[in-house]
This record gives sequence, structure tokens and C-alpha cells, in this order.
Amino acid sequence: MSVARVALSERRAEILNGAEDEVDLVVRALSHLHLSLRRVLNATGVIIHTNLGRAPLATAAREAVARIAAGYCNVEFDLGSGRRGSRQDHVAALLCELTGAEDALAVNNCAAATLLAVAATAGEGGEVVVSRGQLVEIGGGFRIPDVIAQAGARLVEVGTTNRTRLADYQAAMGPDTAALLRVHQSNFRTLGFTEDVPIEALCGLGLPVVDDIGSGALAADVTALADEPLVRRSVVAGASVVTFSADKLLGGPQAGLLVGRADVIAAARAHPLARALRIDKLSLAALEATLALYRDPALARTEIPVLAMLDVSPQVLRARAERLAAATGGGVIDAIARVGGGSLPLLELVGPAVALDAGESGATALGAALRGGDPPLIARISDGRVLLDPRTLTDAEVDLAARVVHVALSQTQP
Repeated sequence: MSVARVALSERRAEILNGAEDEVDLVVRALSHLHLSLRRVLNATGVIIHTNLGRAPLATAAREAVARIAAGYCNVEFDLGSGRRGSRQDHVAALLCELTGAEDALAVNNCAAATLLAVAATAGEGGEVVVSRGQLVEIGGGFRIPDVIAQAGARLVEVGTTNRTRLADYQAAMGPDTAALLRVHQSNFRTLGFTEDVPIEALCGLGLPVVDDIGSGALAADVTALADEPLVRRSVVAGASVVTFSADKLLGGPQAGLLVGRADVIAAARAHPLARALRIDKLSLAALEATLALYRDPALARTEIPVLAMLDVSPQVLRARAERLAAATGGGVIDAIARVGGGSLPLLELVGPAVALDAGESGATALGAALRGGDPPLIARISDGRVLLDPRTLTDAEVDLAARVVHVALSQTQP
């Protein structure tokens, strides 16, 4: 009865606003019974698509989530002693093993990790020195100056937008300087007449260094990640704490990770913010399973979807595109895929795509019909064509995508 009341209320409001079209209230009421969060097929060619949930999980991670969600678990219970345990114990040792850090901590996202790291190192009123070229903003208006302010610290800017030298940091250091913050330009690049300070030189200044490397590259042997800072390098350089995402280039669930010196991680773990920012059990299960795959680099490249999409061979992509084109009546063209998710903004991933010619208005209608499919299929629209990029479709999803296209074409073609 509740969905019927909702449908009637919506229709009354529409009529009062001048609507005169006919509406099937039964169909509308039934639509409210469907869950809003749905699986979709990503044919955009954007690998880490923020609006589509970022990194798809590896099979092992999905199975871990299902296993833990099926009942109770030892998320904060030590099975050996029978006493209360820490949820961090499930991933801290793995993170230390993979990065060389002394200790580690997982929270609910990278913004939270950076906030907690600054709060733990700078304390109330301490100065945090940052290059002007690294005062970045990420999606949703999240800005580094605001992070520092919310952590209770004071921002000290050094250098210029395009050039910051070691001497700039040295000149700004004083008795109130609590930490140096280095922020990777994950979602943009400054090109041309530029200069910045390597992490090794920054750590050599003798103050605590918080290194926010953003996208979280753990794989050292994927060509597409060659220009991305590796977590292990920052740890070896001596950064007090390194923060990064789990749901971007690492290819795991939404989480923010802190690795570094034991005393700094301990301070972060004991900070009042840590409770508000803690990771949940399902994300923790997926994170542990994803990190375990990195113990075998070759296995990680094939089992973690983000790495597999970055590392897929041109032959596999071509075969997938030709199969999709044959099943939909489309044509194979050359296209460019993107990493997305605020990662590797300049990287162009050249490969095939399937083009469905429909004209400007027809392409819009077809795109809408695809989004209304079961499951919804999300594509790109360019120059009157609907483009389906096989890089972000698995082999198993190609046939499913073709069926969605067939239904959409039958709805939109005269």
C-alpha cells in the first residue's frame, strides 16, 4: 500500500503542476518496489568510473564479502585469546609486507586518510608546509587547504604554482612547523616550466613528512603505471606516513590507507577521528582479499580487474570488439579509453570500440534505451554514434551487452 500512496502523491503533484499526459499508476507503483542500487554494464572505456562505483572487485574480493556478509565474523574478536581484537589486524600486516612500512591503518576513504594523517602529525595549531602547486581539489570540492583546517593545523604555502624548490621548504621551517605535506597531482598535471622536490629530498629535511600519493599504485610491473608514484618508494624514502586510495589503481574496495612509521600510525589509530573514519567489515573483507593477490604480481595483473584492463593485450581487445560488433550490427573503430577516477589524467589507452550509427537525436534516444536496459548499459555518445568500448566489459559481459543493445534497438528504431 505504501508504494501506491507514493505513486498517487507523485501524480497529484504533477497534475497540480499542469501535467496532462497519461500515466500507468500501477507500473509506476511497481517501479518503487525495485532496489535503487543496481549492477550496470560499463561500456564507456573509463576504467575507474567514479559515478559507476570506481574499481570493480576481483573474484576473491567478491567472495570474501559474500562470506563475511553471510553471518557473524571476527572483525574485532581475537579467536586465539577470546578477547576483543582490532579490525586493523586483518590488513595491517599485509600492508606492511607489501609496502615495507612499520605499521598500517585502514579507514573509509583516502580523504579520511589524509585528514587523519595531518591531524595525527601536526596536532592542534601546528604548521603544515605545502607547495602551492600541490594545493589540489578533488571531486566534490574536497580541497587540501580545507583538510588542513579541519585537522586543526595551520597551512603554510611555499613556492609557486609551477616551481617549488627544497630551499622554499627550508625557508618556511620554524619552531611551529609540525609536518611537511606532499600531495600527488593525481587528477591533473602541470606541464612545461616546472620543478618540484622528490620525496627523498623532502624526507631529508628532518621533519615528519605526510605523503599523499592519491591513487595507490602497488603494482610495479604494469607499463601504464610507470609514471605513477609507488607506495614502497615513499616508505623507503622515509616518509612518516603515506596515504593512498584502495579503490583506484590498487583495484580494491572504497578505503583509505595509511602506512608508515609505527609511532605515527599509533598516533593516528589513537586519534578521536579514527573512530569516525573507520572502515566497515565488508570493505575490510574485500580489502584483505585484494591485498593478498598482490603477493603474486602476475596473479594480481590477471585477477584484479583494474590491472587487467590496463594490461590487456590489443589482440584480446580486438577479438572482444569484433564479437560485440558482429552481435549488434555495429562497426569496429579506433577509440581512446581513459583510466578515470582522478588517476593518470594524461594517459590515453588506444584501442577498438564498437560504433552504432544512429544520428544525433537517434543516438540520444538509443543511449537512454540502453540505460533503461536490464541490466543498464552505459555507453559513450559521440558525433551521432553510440560507442561501446570493450576494455571495460569482461568477456562474459559482451554477450549480455549485445542482448541489451538488441532490445534497445527494437525500442528506438522505426
